[in-house]
Amino acid sequence: HFGIGADGLVLILPSENADFKMRIFNSDGSEAEMCGNVTRCVARYVYEYGLTDQTAVTIETGAGLIKPELIFNGGKLETVKVNMGEPRLRRREIPMLGDDTDRVVNEPLAVAGQQFNITCVSMGNPHCIIFVDDLAKISLADVGPVIEKHPLFPRKINTEFVQVLDRGTLRLRVWERGAGITMACGTGACATLAAAVLNGKTERKATIQLDGGSLLVEWAADNQLYMSGPAIEVFRGEYL
Repeated sequence: HFGIGADGLVLILPSENADFKMRIFNSDGSEAEMCGNVTRCVARYVYEYGLTDQTAVTIETGAGLIKPELIFNGGKLETVKVNMGEPRLRRREIPMLGDDTDRVVNEPLAVAGQQFNITCVSMGNPHCIIFVDDLAKISLADVGPVIEKHPLFPRKINTEFVQVLDRGTLRLRVWERGAGITMACGTGACATLAAAVLNGKTERKATIQLDGGSLLVEWAADNQLYMSGPAIEVFRGEYL
């Protein structure tokens, strides 16, 4: 998955209230509100393809405005930092069925003959975070689709299984709504850090290790989540 092909299709469009607008379509044809990894890729794309000369832009998404910034070191693009906005924690904001509460933290959920404790966060798209002692013991392909389509989540949900390596490092595997197992998820990484902080498992800044690489995520004092990571072009072609 590092060459031709992708988890989804992204359209870059004009916007009336931002520099650009993006629409994201999953591999099953459904449309996602937002994707942090896509945001980094779009920010690099519009700059390097001459659609803007600005290194910091605003992008309209289905979840609101996102503000990525290209970070250079010695004239070379080093990373892309994105203000991912505030985590949404209320039950109705995720959304989840049941009596509305300020937060859904460490709540039991029975699926596929197993019981997990879930913490749920919306980053404009819904995430269900589950902390486990050993990721190797989780069959993501079996459990992920069951949680995604659980009736508790009326708009389905992304699921992150997380192993805490230390208070500054988390190992994450993700089942994405509409796409299945993917190599990385930016909004999932941000939701995971928020969930880890809410459960007292990490500090407010941590490295999130995913199958496709690592992201640095910080839940800052302004309540915004900031995510930094690479964006690398792996293929260029023409679709006819």
